[in-house]
This record gives sequence, structure tokens and C-alpha cells, in this order.
Amino acid sequence: MYKIAWLIPCYNEEKTVAKVIKGCRKVLPESYIYVYNNNSNDKTFAIAFEFSENDERIFLKNEPRQGKGNVIRSMLRDINADCYIIIDGDDTYPTEIAKDMVSYVLNGQADMVIGDRISSTYFTQNKRLFHNFGNVLVSKLINFIFKSNIKDIMTGYRAISKSFAKGFPVMSKGFEIETEISIHAIDKNFLIKEIPVEYRDRPEGSESKLDTYSDGFKVLKTIFKLFKEYKPFAFFGFISIIFFVIALVMFLPVVADYLKTGLVPKLPSLIVSGISLVCSLLSFFVGIILDFQVKKHRILYELLTNYYLKK
Repeated sequence: MYKIAWLIPCYNEEKTVAKVIKGCRKVLPESYIYVYNNNSNDKTFAIAFEFSENDERIFLKNEPRQGKGNVIRSMLRDINADCYIIIDGDDTYPTEIAKDMVSYVLNGQADMVIGDRISSTYFTQNKRLFHNFGNVLVSKLINFIFKSNIKDIMTGYRAISKSFAKGFPVMSKGFEIETEISIHAIDKNFLIKEIPVEYRDRPEGSESKLDTYSDGFKVLKTIFKLFKEYKPFAFFGFISIIFFVIALVMFLPVVADYLKTGLVPKLPSLIVSGISLVCSLLSFFVGIILDFQVKKHRILYELLTNYYLKK
């Protein structure tokens, strides 16, 4: 018998948490439901507590460290299951599709199933234009950098396997977790499947906790950081090319003057060119060394994952 766990991170979701819990129980009666309250200052905890008191398969826990990334980290550490379904507590995702998502994971057809809003009703339901633009921008940027084709990078609705959950090193603290989990899946060559899901906007009285500008900046910063960490040769190689171009641009006029007059009147340009060339070479070799380290870490990750699954 497989153990299926719903993971519901909540922060001020008193308007919707009851409906989400009921939906999870209705769709998968045999599943376990874990609600992690993240310092809510409304009735979210009290509502979830009532459910946990009346159902032995519903669990409630407080996560004192603010941020969705912190909540997901605690959930994946604390909970053991064969399939994990991560869903927001804001009732924007349909629980009914979870059966298909779980089926793909348990049958070995996917390590992560993504609830794809972009291919469905996201742009008609979501009234926040900058959120729409941000989702498209992030998806295109990640797909370009990491050579992938995921339509909805930022979705909060996913089903993941046990091997994925226990081998995922959560480093993000906030909403950057969605970006991090997607890039981790791409980099580690996990089997990914997307299922279009009907997205619905939050009900009246329920407000999004995502700040368009500050959280958007954090997401872009995370992409930049993970690009450097996962693809160091491409990252430092690009920097190397920039320094090399600067060196070339500064050096060519000096050479031209020298060939004409036999003198070097632009000595500062020659010095800047030399420094830029050194920086270019340093960046290039740093990229090579770090790329070697990343490949070794990937091998170690595979070995440790295989070892853990056999235990």
C-alpha cells in the first residue's frame, strides 16, 4: 500500500483552507494530509486544528521560520511518503486532477508532475498583469539557460516522488522555492511531466502573499545564483568572453598606432587591455574547474540516491 501525502503550506488562508482540506480528503480518501501553519495571524490554525482533531490522517504543525521555502524544507524533512502532492492552501488549484498526478509518479512515469496553469486558464483568471508577465519571463529565461521546455515554472501544484523529495536540498526561504525545485529537476535529469490544470483566482477576501516586485527580484536573483552554481562553465565562460572583447577593443588601437609610428602613446589602454586579458583567462579556467566539480557532485548525487533507495 502506497503512502500518499498532501503538503499544504498555509499563511493567512482562513477563507480557503477548509475547502482545500475537504477537497484533498474527497479525491484521495486513503491519503494523509499535512497542514503547516506559517505564523498566520487569522483563523487558519484554528480551522486546520479542528480538522486534525477529528481525522487521524490529518496533521497540523507550526513552522516558525517565515517563508514558503522554509515550510517546504520542513515538510520534506519531517514527512515520509511514496508520493508527495504540494498544493497551496488558497484554493486556486483543483484537487480533482491529483489522482492523475499521483498515478504518473507511482507508476514510475514521472519523478515530478507539474500542474500547468499557463496552458489553461491562468491568464484569464489572474487579474495581476505583472504576475502574468513575471511567470512568462521566468519560464522563458529558465528554459533558455537550462535548455528545457517547462511551460509553468512557478506553479504551486506538484506531485513528486520519494527519491526526488528526499534528495532535494531546499536552499530558498520564500517563493523562490518554485524556481529552485524546477531547476533542480532539470539539472538532475528527473523525469518531468506537465498536466494542464484549471487555475481559478482567489475568492473574495483572500489576498496573495506574493509581492510582485520584491519577490520577483528574489526569483531572478535565484535564477542567476543557480545558473552560476549549476552551469559554472557557461556562466564564467560568458564573463570570460566579455573581458576578452574589452581586451581586444582596447588593444587594437594600440597595435595600430605601434605599426604606424613604432610608439605606444596609449599606454593606459595597453594596461587595461592586459588586465582584461588576465581576467578573461582567470574566468575561463575558473569555469573549467568549477564545471569539473559540478560533474563530480552530480555523480555523487546519483550514487547517494541509489544507495538511499536500496536501504
